[in-house]
Amino acid sequence: MIRLGALAAGLVLASVALPVHSAQAATTLCNSQTASVSGGAYTVQNDEWNSSASECISTSGGTDFTVVNSSMNNPTNNAPGGYPSIYKGCHWGSCTSGSGLPIQVSSLSAGRVTTSWSTSRPGGSNVYDASYDIWYNQTATTGGQPNGAELMIWLGHNGAVGPAGSKVATVTIGGLQYNVWSARQASWNLISYELTTSAPSVTNLDVHGVTADAVSRGYIQNSWYLIDVEAGFELWQGGTGLATNSFNVSVN
Repeated sequence: MIRLGALAAGLVLASVALPVHSAQAATTLCNSQTASVSGGAYTVQNDEWNSSASECISTSGGTDFTVVNSSMNNPTNNAPGGYPSIYKGCHWGSCTSGSGLPIQVSSLSAGRVTTSWSTSRPGGSNVYDASYDIWYNQTATTGGQPNGAELMIWLGHNGAVGPAGSKVATVTIGGLQYNVWSARQASWNLISYELTTSAPSVTNLDVHGVTADAVSRGYIQNSWYLIDVEAGFELWQGGTGLATNSFNVSVN
């Protein structure tokens, strides 16, 4: 989001006109289109990977996006239709600029990678989750599917959906309580940390905490690499109006 303030009376016209121009320049992404945003520091992706229904998102060019229409209607006992999202790092070989990633897990100390995310989420008949998707690879780079682990952090959901696999624990990390779920995908581990109390946003969430817990359970190895931090909405049914208001990943 661009915030402008007038420094002098002569700048008032410019500071009013620029936000209007920015709104007119909003980018709409349908199917699996992507857009580089925030000067290349992040990528917004529609990522409709398991559906052919009409579904599009819009972004202002900052770290925001909104699902502007969605006709998805996937069964809730199967995979979602897509994951409109925003990320920093490398997603299937497509990397944002200056991300500071990858980082070897053994070097992922407390406070090294933190993230904040603010969402708006409709209820009704929409079926979705709001979740981080954090990827780990056995080597520092990959042009395809990461072969280490996928760590999800569920902020909440609407409708009859839940994390994949089996519940293995309830833990408190960084003052937040999670149910921990584990599943094995084709060639990687899937670990989901589901907040026991749904939240519309998180601030300065430390990626080290959940990673260290997953390491202690044997799902992630210290020799692997954190390559990507994503946040978005897995859509099963509907989803129009879901929005990421702001997103940030800080790599220190």
